Amino acid sequence: MKRIVLASESPRRYHLLKNLGLEFEVQAPKIVENIKEGLKPDQQAVELARAKAWSIARRLHSGVVVGADTVVVIGESILGKPCDRNHAIEMLALLSGKRHQVITGICVIDCESGLSLEGAETTEVYFRCLSREEILVYVDSGEPYDKAGGYGIQGLGALLVDRIEGCYYNVVGLPVARLYCMLKQVGIDILARGWEHGIGLPRNY
Repeated sequence: MKRIVLASESPRRYHLLKNLGLEFEVQAPKIVENIKEGLKPDQQAVELARAKAWSIARRLHSGVVVGADTVVVIGESILGKPCDRNHAIEMLALLSGKRHQVITGICVIDCESGLSLEGAETTEVYFRCLSREEILVYVDSGEPYDKAGGYGIQGLGALLVDRIEGCYYNVVGLPVARLYCMLKQVGIDILARGWEHGIGLPRNY
């Protein structure tokens, strides 16, 4: 069985993979997550996912490395993680009552063969019109600070969202159906392994 390494410290990605029944390890990528000028949002997400994956893969001789990066896009603006309270408030005020896109780039590298697969998933998210009080209460919950766009749909942030179009898990941080297809191309069949062990995907992340 191939060794799987998740090149991410995101607890959401960790729990999504764990709930799929995968045995894997986590290694923190050593990169600077800067937004590059001139790249489209999906290219930006893939670029960062690739950098994360290769920062781990170049040190390994075998196994499969999974890197991912999520960005939130509204209009011409790419939103990363808020740097402080005021920044989080500004982000949520910008998203209030509007549609935005959540884009996750994925890079899967088979260290033995050198095969690298890349892709991006986009989900449309529609926010409710938020009052100033709602924004302040949510920001003071502490939830926004380690999340692109300043909210987490799997937590209290679900109360801010009117509806979505596309993959829910992509908004959490990892489009598992797309990842499944990519891993199959490097010889890892999550569905077959999960069926063998009687594993489903509970919603306890």
